[in-house]
Amino acid sequence: MSAGILRRTMRFSCSIILAALAVCLLSAETPSHARSVFWSQSNFWWGGYQFRHKRQHKHTKTDLTKKHQFQDASEGPLQIIISIADQRISLYEKEALIAQSTVSTGVKGHPTPLGVFSVISKKKWHRSNIYSDAPMPYMQRITWSGIALHAGKLPGYPASHGCIRLTNDFAIRLWQLTKRGTRVIIALEDVRPVEIASRQLFVPKPRVASASPDSGTPTLSGNDSVATATTHTPRMSNTDDGAKAADPASTGVRAPKVAPISVFVSRQLSKLFVRRSSTPLFDVPIKIRNPAEPMGTHVFSAIEFQNGGAAMRWTVVSMPEKSSAPNQGNPPSLHIEPPTLDKANVVLERIEIPQDAVDQISELLTPGSSLIISDHGISHETGRDTDFIVLTR
Repeated sequence: MSAGILRRTMRFSCSIILAALAVCLLSAETPSHARSVFWSQSNFWWGGYQFRHKRQHKHTKTDLTKKHQFQDASEGPLQIIISIADQRISLYEKEALIAQSTVSTGVKGHPTPLGVFSVISKKKWHRSNIYSDAPMPYMQRITWSGIALHAGKLPGYPASHGCIRLTNDFAIRLWQLTKRGTRVIIALEDVRPVEIASRQLFVPKPRVASASPDSGTPTLSGNDSVATATTHTPRMSNTDDGAKAADPASTGVRAPKVAPISVFVSRQLSKLFVRRSSTPLFDVPIKIRNPAEPMGTHVFSAIEFQNGGAAMRWTVVSMPEKSSAPNQGNPPSLHIEPPTLDKANVVLERIEIPQDAVDQISELLTPGSSLIISDHGISHETGRDTDFIVLTR
């Protein structure tokens, strides 16, 4: 009898081994992009985004970041979008969704502010100086009054004092990817960037290689003779479609790395403001057709140069103007017509900017630059060390 039991045990063990081997083979044959769209046990996924662990020679229990050192492979501007109704955060690279996770936002008495923000400071280990020294690991501040993204408890509903709580793993990865100035948009409903093409958007001013009068070495400079006026000159661009720019790569001249600019147009103030690296550059009055008619809030992002630098590819995120959600404590299903590209284009058509301001912006325009158009003015949260902060509620 013992021999029979031994044979049955061996057959059972072989079955287990064969089944495990089959699972491994199936997993190896499954493409990574097919697996990446499923939520993990921690309720987040990274859509095929490649992270490479840096080699660590020493590991300590007190420094958890040693386990989560990531080197990002970002190929374009990043944009964080948070939906209060869905309790969800989405990370976009250009217009592509690359990561998503659950969040916990502010309760009714301490609601998370809505609007347009950016990361203004980061700290791995931070404690709240407002709420009893509460821990805020992997903190990314978006207002100086205390609103931040950070790792925390997620009960499945809004539960914070206004901050955006993230799962620990997601907070770590997001912290490694972002940098100061990364755009953050908080809306009641889910919104997303979509590509937009409009003659009213800013166009890069053509640049050609020229010799420096002092050193005789090639430099990049604007070439005003390239931009020729037409009878259909866009209000927000300084070149026509036929204008071509010399490609610095083809001339052997390496273009200097320039910080992107932020442009803010306020219907409330009838003004345009420009900042670079959170530093104000200039502001000018503008004209808005039908100034009493609301425009909403739209964030246009310059994604990449096209046509050798003679054009720019843009995306836009348009935020709904109204919502049926009475509060953030338990947001109901929302039935709101999402903003369309037509609305964004109509808003662009209503704005007239002085040509000298257009020329200055076109000379400064680089990928990563942004144009914010809103009915609202600049929030009091906006300081000399911040990008434009626009509160829509």
